[in-house]
Amino acid sequence: MAANPSRLILRPSLNVYFNSPNSKTLTFLDHSLSSPLSLLAPRRRRCFSIGTRCFSSLSSSSIETHNVNPSSSENGGRSGGFMPSPITETPQKVDVNPPKGTRDFPPEDMRLRSWLFQNFREVSQLFGFEEVDFPVLESEALFIRKAGEEIRDQLYCFEDRGNRRVALRPELTPSLARLVLQKGKSVSLPLKWFAIGQCWRYERMTRGRRREHYQWNMDIIGVPEVTAEAELISAIVTFFKKLGITEADVGFRVSSRKVLQEVLRCYNVPEELFGRVCIVIDKLEKIPLDEIKKELKSVGMSDEAIEELLEVLSIKSLAKLEERLGTSGQVVGELKQLFALAEKFGYSEWIQFDASIVRGLAYYTGIVFEGFDRQGKLRAICGGGRYDRLLSTFGGDDIPACGFGFGDAVIVELLKEKNLLPELGLEVDNIVCSLDPELQGAAALVASTLRGKGQSVDLVLESKPMKWVFKRAARINSRRLILIGKSEWERSTVAVKILSTGEQYEVKVDELD
Repeated sequence: MAANPSRLILRPSLNVYFNSPNSKTLTFLDHSLSSPLSLLAPRRRRCFSIGTRCFSSLSSSSIETHNVNPSSSENGGRSGGFMPSPITETPQKVDVNPPKGTRDFPPEDMRLRSWLFQNFREVSQLFGFEEVDFPVLESEALFIRKAGEEIRDQLYCFEDRGNRRVALRPELTPSLARLVLQKGKSVSLPLKWFAIGQCWRYERMTRGRRREHYQWNMDIIGVPEVTAEAELISAIVTFFKKLGITEADVGFRVSSRKVLQEVLRCYNVPEELFGRVCIVIDKLEKIPLDEIKKELKSVGMSDEAIEELLEVLSIKSLAKLEERLGTSGQVVGELKQLFALAEKFGYSEWIQFDASIVRGLAYYTGIVFEGFDRQGKLRAICGGGRYDRLLSTFGGDDIPACGFGFGDAVIVELLKEKNLLPELGLEVDNIVCSLDPELQGAAALVASTLRGKGQSVDLVLESKPMKWVFKRAARINSRRLILIGKSEWERSTVAVKILSTGEQYEVKVDELD
């Protein structure tokens, strides 16, 4: 006879409790336990070594088979149509590791990621920014520019089935520019938007650098004044402070692309070479100085211009820059205004002038900044600047704009260095368990009631020993244990134990909150 799937076959010692005519009294192992509350008392914990409960397995469904004649018209000539195909090959083992440079997010890592993203969102919203998002897959043309940037060689790109060239986005700013162009005059300026999105770059991996990462962007569209850059840096400083990071841990190097423009103009370097020069200068701390000079010469700069440029890039104070460039140029005035605003915002101790900061992306046009670890153990934490002419590269009208990108990987490394990573264990308000398989529906009702009141509930979905339930409650940091016992349920009550204090009591089901 096939097993009845609704009937649980328990160990004989447990049947005493579940099958006893006097089932209001718990009689297994210790006859003095008379209710779920007694199960909760610490002095009775010896009684919870119940062992593994046994369940009958459901009978496997089977397909009735018949002798099939291949020539029979009844089966249409499909001999063995109901028979499984024989396995002729040994299944190949799948590599359980994610692709190189990518990550899994098991629960403990996902909690950290969610916490980090929540802080990104809270700071953005604190500054009045609205959240946006874009496709991870974009047109390849969105990221291909004519400046020889590294990013061209780092694209994950391919041709789709419609013969279109597409790429996984390596950054968010071009997607933002595309969306601004798409919206056109339907949105009023200025726009203050932020995004948190996954980005992909095929590049050499180092500490804090992966081939996929998540990036927090904040952008201001439609404000030409330096106040926009000052606001963005203020947002990043606010984020650092929120996480416990101080100006002793992190600083910002600030400069302007216009410093380079002034030098190149003095030496009659063609404007179309400007982007390529910036990309070379961005490698200053990454490759030897002789290599920098060779690359600048290959771009078309004279030896005299190269020496002058490198000398200017070594300047670390605005006063010296002003001596070199004079006060008539726009560049010094903008930088002085930014540093004056930093005083008002309260983060002047966080920022310093460094003429060598140019940022590697070709679209920057003015002030640029980069967050760095003062101990020098990590690569750039974040960076950004002004990009007033990006939209015209996509066929639109230029709109003043600035923004920053902030990756998720380096900041986690920094928090580890500073012992600032939070402890983020799972926390569930209640764990609900029935003491009788027949009361599983009642336990589900209690769980649904509590969830309807906004409380989280871990419902024990199978019959488990109380020792297991207590361990589970400790692992998920549950605040309360709620037991559904037969005698209590008949009185429309449940047993409750406050796990932090040991307090235990009975409460009416409709009064449970």
